[in-house]
Amino acid sequence: MHFTSETHLVDDVVERDFVVGDIPGTLWMPATTSPPVPLILLGHPGGLEQMYPRLAARARRAVADGFAAATIETPGGGDRPTSIAAEQARADLRRALQAGREVSADIVDRLVLPLVEQSVPEWQMAMDRLLALPDIDGPVGYSGGVISVGVRLARTEPRIGAAVLFAGSFIPRAILDEARRVTIPLHVLLQWDDEHNDRQAALDLFDAFGSTEKSLHANMGGHTGVPAYAGEDAAGFFVRHLS
Repeated sequence: MHFTSETHLVDDVVERDFVVGDIPGTLWMPATTSPPVPLILLGHPGGLEQMYPRLAARARRAVADGFAAATIETPGGGDRPTSIAAEQARADLRRALQAGREVSADIVDRLVLPLVEQSVPEWQMAMDRLLALPDIDGPVGYSGGVISVGVRLARTEPRIGAAVLFAGSFIPRAILDEARRVTIPLHVLLQWDDEHNDRQAALDLFDAFGSTEKSLHANMGGHTGVPAYAGEDAAGFFVRHLS
Protein backbone atom coordinates (compact mmCIF):
# COMPACT_ATOMS: atom_id res chain seq x y z
CA MET A 1 0.00 0.00 0.00
CA HIS A 2 1.33 3.39 -1.04
CA PHE A 3 -0.19 6.60 0.32
CA THR A 4 -0.29 9.40 -2.24
CA SER A 5 -1.86 12.32 -0.36
CA GLU A 6 -3.08 13.42 3.06
CA THR A 7 -5.70 16.08 3.81
CA HIS A 8 -6.88 17.27 7.22
CA LEU A 9 -10.62 17.91 7.11
CA VAL A 10 -12.84 19.57 9.67
CA ASP A 11 -14.00 17.61 12.73
CA ASP A 12 -10.54 16.06 13.19
CA VAL A 13 -10.83 13.78 10.16
CA VAL A 14 -7.74 12.84 8.15
CA GLU A 15 -8.33 11.75 4.55
CA ARG A 16 -5.54 9.80 2.87
CA ASP A 17 -5.55 8.60 -0.74
CA PHE A 18 -3.67 5.38 -1.43
CA VAL A 19 -2.92 2.79 -4.07
CA VAL A 20 -2.98 -0.90 -3.22
CA GLY A 21 -1.54 -2.91 -6.09
CA ASP A 22 -2.80 -0.79 -8.97
CA ILE A 23 -6.16 -0.01 -7.32
CA PRO A 24 -6.82 3.50 -5.98
CA GLY A 25 -8.57 3.98 -2.66
CA THR A 26 -9.22 6.41 0.16
CA LEU A 27 -8.89 6.05 3.93
CA TRP A 28 -10.57 8.31 6.46
CA MET A 29 -9.26 8.26 10.04
CA PRO A 30 -9.68 10.14 13.30
CA ALA A 31 -6.82 12.61 13.69
CA THR A 32 -5.86 10.85 16.93
CA THR A 33 -6.38 7.16 17.64
CA SER A 34 -5.70 5.46 20.92
CA PRO A 35 -6.33 2.54 21.06
CA PRO A 36 -6.58 1.37 17.40
CA VAL A 37 -10.05 1.76 15.89
CA PRO A 38 -12.31 -0.70 14.04
CA LEU A 39 -12.66 -0.44 10.27
CA ILE A 40 -15.71 0.03 8.04
CA LEU A 41 -15.35 -0.77 4.33
CA LEU A 42 -17.48 1.47 2.11
CA GLY A 43 -18.82 -0.39 -0.91
CA HIS A 44 -20.13 1.46 -3.96
CA PRO A 45 -20.94 0.82 -7.64
CA GLY A 46 -18.73 3.33 -9.49
CA GLY A 47 -15.59 5.43 -9.70
CA LEU A 48 -14.15 7.20 -6.67
CA GLU A 49 -14.40 10.68 -8.16
CA GLN A 50 -18.03 10.17 -9.14
CA MET A 51 -18.98 8.68 -5.78
CA TYR A 52 -16.82 10.91 -3.59
CA PRO A 53 -19.51 13.20 -2.09
CA ARG A 54 -21.60 10.29 -0.83
CA LEU A 55 -18.60 8.23 0.26
CA ALA A 56 -17.05 11.13 2.16
CA ALA A 57 -20.30 11.85 3.99
CA ARG A 58 -20.62 8.22 5.06
CA ALA A 59 -16.95 8.10 6.05
CA ARG A 60 -17.08 11.23 8.17
CA ARG A 61 -20.05 9.83 10.08
CA ALA A 62 -18.10 6.61 10.66
CA VAL A 63 -15.10 8.57 11.97
CA ALA A 64 -17.36 10.59 14.25
CA ASP A 65 -18.55 7.28 15.72
CA GLY A 66 -14.98 6.17 16.42
CA PHE A 67 -14.16 4.12 13.33
CA ALA A 68 -11.82 4.27 10.37
CA ALA A 69 -13.48 4.06 6.95
CA ALA A 70 -11.97 3.02 3.64
CA THR A 71 -12.98 2.40 0.07
CA ILE A 72 -11.39 1.23 -3.16
CA GLU A 73 -12.35 1.86 -6.76
CA THR A 74 -14.76 -0.64 -8.26
CA PRO A 75 -13.53 -2.71 -11.24
CA GLY A 76 -14.46 -0.82 -14.39
CA GLY A 77 -15.00 2.42 -12.43
CA GLY A 78 -13.00 5.62 -12.84
CA ASP A 79 -9.92 4.98 -14.95
CA ARG A 80 -9.93 1.24 -14.32
CA PRO A 81 -10.36 -0.82 -17.48
CA THR A 82 -13.65 -2.53 -18.18
CA SER A 83 -14.04 -5.83 -19.99
CA ILE A 84 -15.71 -6.38 -23.35
CA ALA A 85 -17.98 -8.96 -21.69
CA ALA A 86 -19.10 -6.46 -19.05
CA GLU A 87 -19.86 -3.82 -21.69
CA GLN A 88 -21.89 -6.34 -23.67
CA ALA A 89 -23.85 -7.36 -20.58
CA ARG A 90 -24.62 -3.69 -19.79
CA ALA A 91 -25.78 -3.13 -23.37
CA ASP A 92 -28.05 -6.18 -23.18
CA LEU A 93 -29.41 -4.92 -19.86
CA ARG A 94 -30.19 -1.48 -21.30
CA ARG A 95 -31.95 -3.00 -24.30
CA ALA A 96 -34.10 -5.22 -22.09
CA LEU A 97 -35.09 -2.33 -19.83
CA GLN A 98 -35.84 0.03 -22.73
CA ALA A 99 -38.02 -2.62 -24.34
CA GLY A 100 -39.87 -3.25 -21.10
CA ARG A 101 -38.75 -6.88 -21.04
CA GLU A 102 -37.83 -8.88 -17.98
CA VAL A 103 -34.07 -8.93 -17.46
CA SER A 104 -32.98 -12.52 -17.97
CA ALA A 105 -30.96 -14.52 -15.47
CA ASP A 106 -28.25 -14.87 -18.10
CA ILE A 107 -27.81 -11.09 -18.36
CA VAL A 108 -27.74 -10.72 -14.57
CA ASP A 109 -25.14 -13.48 -14.22
CA ARG A 110 -22.91 -12.00 -16.94
CA LEU A 111 -23.18 -8.53 -15.45
CA VAL A 112 -22.78 -9.26 -11.73
CA LEU A 113 -20.87 -12.50 -11.14
CA PRO A 114 -17.59 -11.43 -12.83
CA LEU A 115 -17.70 -8.22 -10.79
CA VAL A 116 -18.08 -10.26 -7.58
CA GLU A 117 -15.25 -12.60 -8.55
CA GLN A 118 -12.88 -9.67 -9.15
CA SER A 119 -14.02 -7.33 -6.37
CA VAL A 120 -13.93 -9.66 -3.38
CA PRO A 121 -10.20 -10.56 -3.61
CA GLU A 122 -9.43 -6.86 -4.09
CA TRP A 123 -11.34 -5.95 -0.92
CA GLN A 124 -9.51 -8.72 0.93
CA MET A 125 -6.14 -7.43 -0.28
CA ALA A 126 -7.08 -3.92 0.86
CA MET A 127 -8.17 -5.31 4.25
CA ASP A 128 -4.82 -7.06 4.65
CA ARG A 129 -2.97 -3.78 4.16
CA LEU A 130 -5.35 -1.60 6.19
CA LEU A 131 -5.42 -3.92 9.19
CA ALA A 132 -1.61 -3.93 9.19
CA LEU A 133 -1.61 -0.19 9.95
CA PRO A 134 -0.89 0.55 13.61
CA ASP A 135 -4.02 2.69 14.15
CA ILE A 136 -6.55 0.18 12.76
CA ASP A 137 -7.74 -3.09 14.23
CA GLY A 138 -10.74 -5.37 13.85
CA PRO A 139 -13.56 -6.01 13.85
CA VAL A 140 -14.42 -4.96 10.31
CA GLY A 141 -17.79 -3.86 8.95
CA TYR A 142 -18.95 -3.70 5.35
CA SER A 143 -21.35 -0.95 4.28
CA GLY A 144 -22.97 -0.39 0.91
CA GLY A 145 -23.27 -2.14 -2.42
CA VAL A 146 -23.02 -3.75 -4.89
CA ILE A 147 -25.11 -6.01 -2.66
CA SER A 148 -23.82 -9.21 -4.29
CA VAL A 149 -20.26 -8.20 -3.42
CA GLY A 150 -21.35 -7.62 0.17
CA VAL A 151 -23.02 -11.03 0.32
CA ARG A 152 -19.89 -12.81 -0.93
CA LEU A 153 -17.69 -10.92 1.55
CA ALA A 154 -20.08 -11.64 4.41
CA ARG A 155 -20.05 -15.33 3.54
CA THR A 156 -16.34 -15.84 2.92
CA GLU A 157 -14.43 -13.24 4.96
CA PRO A 158 -14.21 -14.08 8.71
CA ARG A 159 -12.81 -10.65 9.59
CA ILE A 160 -16.15 -9.00 8.74
CA GLY A 161 -18.35 -8.99 11.83
CA ALA A 162 -21.40 -7.02 10.63
CA ALA A 163 -22.73 -5.53 7.40
CA VAL A 164 -25.08 -2.82 6.19
CA LEU A 165 -26.19 -3.85 2.70
CA PHE A 166 -27.77 -1.51 0.15
CA ALA A 167 -30.39 -3.26 -1.98
CA GLY A 168 -30.39 -1.65 -5.39
CA SER A 169 -28.82 -3.95 -7.95
CA PHE A 170 -29.70 -7.15 -9.77
CA ILE A 171 -29.04 -10.38 -7.86
CA PRO A 172 -27.84 -13.61 -9.49
CA ARG A 173 -29.42 -16.87 -8.35
CA ALA A 174 -26.00 -18.09 -7.16
CA ILE A 175 -25.79 -15.14 -4.75
CA LEU A 176 -29.24 -15.95 -3.41
CA ASP A 177 -27.94 -19.44 -2.63
CA GLU A 178 -24.84 -18.01 -0.92
CA ALA A 179 -27.01 -15.80 1.28
CA ARG A 180 -28.28 -18.85 3.13
CA ARG A 181 -24.76 -19.30 4.55
CA VAL A 182 -24.40 -15.71 5.75
CA THR A 183 -24.68 -15.63 9.55
CA ILE A 184 -23.29 -12.26 10.67
CA PRO A 185 -25.63 -9.45 11.88
CA LEU A 186 -27.18 -7.62 8.91
CA HIS A 187 -28.93 -4.29 8.39
CA VAL A 188 -30.46 -4.10 4.91
CA LEU A 189 -31.61 -0.83 3.30
CA LEU A 190 -34.27 -0.96 0.57
CA GLN A 191 -35.78 1.90 -1.42
CA TRP A 192 -39.30 0.69 -2.14
CA ASP A 193 -39.66 2.51 -5.46
CA ASP A 194 -36.08 2.01 -6.68
CA GLU A 195 -36.20 2.17 -10.47
CA HIS A 196 -32.98 0.13 -10.71
CA ASN A 197 -33.98 -2.62 -8.30
CA ASP A 198 -36.10 -5.74 -8.52
CA ARG A 199 -37.98 -5.30 -5.24
CA GLN A 200 -39.11 -8.91 -5.04
CA ALA A 201 -35.56 -10.16 -5.62
CA ALA A 202 -34.37 -7.94 -2.77
CA LEU A 203 -37.09 -9.33 -0.49
CA ASP A 204 -36.20 -12.89 -1.51
CA LEU A 205 -32.54 -12.20 -0.72
CA PHE A 206 -33.38 -10.84 2.71
CA ASP A 207 -35.53 -13.88 3.42
CA ALA A 208 -32.67 -16.18 2.35
CA PHE A 209 -30.05 -14.76 4.71
CA GLY A 210 -29.13 -17.27 7.41
CA SER A 211 -28.36 -14.62 10.03
CA THR A 212 -30.27 -14.86 13.30
CA GLU A 213 -30.01 -11.07 13.59
CA LYS A 214 -31.13 -9.31 10.45
CA SER A 215 -33.36 -6.30 9.87
CA LEU A 216 -34.88 -4.84 6.71
CA HIS A 217 -35.38 -1.07 6.54
CA ALA A 218 -37.61 -0.10 3.61
CA ASN A 219 -38.33 3.52 2.73
CA MET A 220 -40.51 5.05 0.04
CA GLY A 221 -38.68 6.69 -2.84
CA GLY A 222 -36.32 6.02 -5.72
CA HIS A 223 -32.72 4.90 -5.92
CA THR A 224 -31.13 8.14 -4.70
CA GLY A 225 -33.90 9.12 -2.27
CA VAL A 226 -32.56 7.45 0.87
CA PRO A 227 -33.72 9.59 3.82
CA ALA A 228 -31.14 10.98 6.23
CA TYR A 229 -32.57 9.07 9.17
CA ALA A 230 -31.87 5.79 7.37
CA GLY A 231 -28.17 6.64 7.55
CA GLU A 232 -28.52 7.38 11.25
CA ASP A 233 -30.02 3.95 11.84
CA ALA A 234 -27.24 2.27 9.88
CA ALA A 235 -24.60 4.17 11.85
CA GLY A 236 -26.19 3.04 15.12
CA PHE A 237 -26.08 -0.56 13.91
CA PHE A 238 -22.29 -0.38 13.52
CA VAL A 239 -21.87 1.29 16.89
CA ARG A 240 -23.71 -1.64 18.48
CA HIS A 241 -21.75 -4.34 16.67
CA LEU A 242 -18.24 -2.97 16.13
CA SER A 243 -17.57 -0.75 19.14
